[in-house]
Amino acid sequence: MIILEIAGHLGADPETRVIPSGNKVTVLRVATNIRQGDKDETIWWEASFWGTEYENMIKHLKKGSAVIVIGEMQKLQIYTDKAGNPQIGYRMTGRMLKFSPFGKSDGKSERANNNESANPEPQTANANSYGSQANFSSQNHDDDLPPF
Repeated sequence: MIILEIAGHLGADPETRVIPSGNKVTVLRVATNIRQGDKDETIWWEASFWGTEYENMIKHLKKGSAVIVIGEMQKLQIYTDKAGNPQIGYRMTGRMLKFSPFGKSDGKSERANNNESANPEPQTANANSYGSQANFSSQNHDDDLPPF
């Protein structure tokens, strides 16, 4: 199992649908940037959230919203884009969703963020697969140190 934490902006409004079994799934398309020298490359992620745990939070998200997603990476998908070029599709099953402190706000998301702050614990999905109970957001990370 590979656990990822990505920070980026939504490239589209969240899409929620009900599958034939009656379960809800919400898909977020998140754009992240990688800087290599003087070039930026955008990596697109599709994060799927199952159930209704984040329903109240997701209704405040729209295209351009800054988010942080923690989840389990899924198998990569290779596809051909509209120009005929091969591309890699990155997917993950979301386990935790947070408003990002970075990025621009239109005021609505900021108000939603302030309302959420009355409950200081981040919303976390029930990780019924693999019995995961770790709270990844509470770990202390010193970004000034190399990762080795």
